[in-house]
Amino acid sequence: MPKPIVALPADIREFEGTVWHATPNQYVKAALKVADVMTFIIPAFEEGNDTDAILDRVDGILVSGSATNVHPSLYGREATEADGPFDIARDSTSLPLIRRAIERGIPMLAICRGLQELNVALGGTLASEIHDQPGMWDHRKPNVPERDHMYAIRQPVFVREGTCIARHLGLSGEVQINSLHRQAIAETAPRLTVEATAEDGTIEAVSVIDAKGFAVGVQWHPEYWAETDAPSRALFKAFGDAVRDYAATRGAGTRPAKLAAAAG
Repeated sequence: MPKPIVALPADIREFEGTVWHATPNQYVKAALKVADVMTFIIPAFEEGNDTDAILDRVDGILVSGSATNVHPSLYGREATEADGPFDIARDSTSLPLIRRAIERGIPMLAICRGLQELNVALGGTLASEIHDQPGMWDHRKPNVPERDHMYAIRQPVFVREGTCIARHLGLSGEVQINSLHRQAIAETAPRLTVEATAEDGTIEAVSVIDAKGFAVGVQWHPEYWAETDAPSRALFKAFGDAVRDYAATRGAGTRPAKLAAAAG
């Protein structure tokens, strides 16, 4: 049996004068090695993406983190230079993809920027530069080499008992994670339930209340530790299991007519 396929919305990046559709390697590795799925990268366009054409052909969505931020106009705020950098093409691709995947019950794991996109896609808002707010920690990455920072920094989050995250991790209460970010959820979208928070109250995990399938977002970065850290591994394995379960239901009788005909 071929492995099920998970789609990752790309970032727009420019290298040496050429524009690329790209995604960080650690997400692909975690999906391949721990979730045990195959990955496709979805190009990011400001317009022209056919969301259902993408979702008809995949079994899950992995919405990665990024160095860019969701544009504030998408949650009713004026943008300032401090809110950037932005990636409008990624916003235009990932937000409709998130909403439609939830409607169709396609499994989704959203990480860091992905969690923020999930919140905005469902009507929530974001707070910028949270380290400047009274009583808030500095969640930004430390001034250490890129190869080291995800492995060196651990901070506690508190997973609420009885939540989706607690079930998938096999534990609740304090969990050590690696969460590095300047922005965070401000107003939680009505369809999201908070599943984990940092000591300063920052929302670190959510799930979609009325989702037909696996639909979880985390602010931290389990993709870096997926092969070595038990909670990170458990989260990716739970996502992979949900993707396989969804793929198993996509027989010729349940797939779109054109795909079913091609398969036959």
